[in-house]
Amino acid sequence: LIMSVTVTSSRSSSLLSYGIVLMMLTALLAKPALAVQAEASHILVDTEAQALDLKAKIDAGADFGEMAKQHSKCPSKSRGGSLGKFGRGQMVKEFDTVVFNEEVGPVHGPVKTQFGYHLIKITSRA
Repeated sequence: LIMSVTVTSSRSSSLLSYGIVLMMLTALLAKPALAVQAEASHILVDTEAQALDLKAKIDAGADFGEMAKQHSKCPSKSRGGSLGKFGRGQMVKEFDTVVFNEEVGPVHGPVKTQFGYHLIKITSRA
């Protein structure tokens, strides 16, 4: 952070300039750091057995997006399970923990939540 302050010979102008700088610094420091965003897709099913069966098919070469379209009970299935980008705390805790802590790329799960069992594929995190 680089700041330039011009101080004039007038005491009131100097105080005003310092006041503005102080307000700017306070505003900058009050802003939260840029939040980490992730992008992920998932497949939501009712049972752990269904999730394990689908994971085995994906591990054997089946396309994650196609499996989501065919088997997921989430409306995101029309997008191949894509949930788009989201920040920490926007998803249920169990889901959030996986997305913000596990490796980007591989399929994770089954992950049990109040909605059922998820297979989660993290596509990016920054």
